[in-house]
Amino acid sequence: MVLRSSFKNCLQLSCGLRTQQAAFRSTTGGGLIIQSVSNDVYQNLAVEDWIHDHMNLENRQVLFLWRNSPAVVIGRHQNPWQECNLRLMRQRNIKLARRRSGGGTVYHDLGNINLTFFTTRKKYERMENLQLVVRALRGLCPRLDVHVTDRYDILLDRQYKISGTAAKLGRTAAYHHCTLLCNADRFVLSSVLKSPYRGLKSNATPSVPASVKNLFEEEPSLTCEMLLDAIAEEYARQHQIDHRITLINPADETMFPGINNKAKELQTWEWVYGKTPKFSVSTCFKMVYKDSGFDVKVDMEVKHGRIEVCNIDLPEQWLPPALCSELVKSLTGSKFCPNETTTVARTLLRVCPQDDELHSRWNLLCENVMMLM
Repeated sequence: MVLRSSFKNCLQLSCGLRTQQAAFRSTTGGGLIIQSVSNDVYQNLAVEDWIHDHMNLENRQVLFLWRNSPAVVIGRHQNPWQECNLRLMRQRNIKLARRRSGGGTVYHDLGNINLTFFTTRKKYERMENLQLVVRALRGLCPRLDVHVTDRYDILLDRQYKISGTAAKLGRTAAYHHCTLLCNADRFVLSSVLKSPYRGLKSNATPSVPASVKNLFEEEPSLTCEMLLDAIAEEYARQHQIDHRITLINPADETMFPGINNKAKELQTWEWVYGKTPKFSVSTCFKMVYKDSGFDVKVDMEVKHGRIEVCNIDLPEQWLPPALCSELVKSLTGSKFCPNETTTVARTLLRVCPQDDELHSRWNLLCENVMMLM
């Protein structure tokens, strides 16, 4: 089995990790297998960025193993409103992250393993990496029916997707990362990866829906640790390197200078939402008030995550036109998010006439507008 340093000894490894830092940048040959002690999605994505940007991979291969607490990770060119249920994610405290690679949206939790293969751009070969994973799975459990498709997915029983692929190709360095569904919460996965937002039109890269299944449903005796060990051993065998897994702390600035700034950038609204390609929202919702109902039409154009154009069409007798115009004016230029819309609504409410009926109608309208976000 892989000689794994214990989590408890992580701090004791810091001196060794500091010497490894020099090895990261050296031009000598060999390979390295590292695993994050963090379950924070932003820290782990920052490790990918750091290695891609700083490590000399000319004669070296690196395998990075990591797992995250509940999070939804979208591709660089995707639209989060199109890909997932942001309202449900906020309720369940599930993080949203945008990675720097392309590809589709994935759900992460501790029942999901993430693998990142680093090489030079010239040596980049994702089919080879996926075949390596398949060999490890078959070696651990020969009866598993797993194979790689032409779309670079790994299927279980010829129909269930257990792994998806994405990649980043730099000028000289490259990485290919993939997931491995082990024991993820499939109910949460299917719930958060279903967008409830209506009337949205976007040229962003869409995800391709697929039927999924956990490996542990097929083989309950497996554990994530067993799979990590088996993949590490197969990687070591293929590259003829030491199969020891070295634990790393992705918040260690002595190991990865500047990495905390990378992690902070990945958490900013400007990166997670602001990088969304331009999109439009054109929809109608029914408002019911005191046993009467009517339709409200909303048209918005959103660029860099901010409302660039806004139109709200509702009966003049229901809300003073001047007040509706103030709402449209205040929303224009604001972030397309419920928190900012709430702030706008409360600010305008303070200058509204002190009329309970008017305030009730105003609050109902704003609540419905926020439901679009």
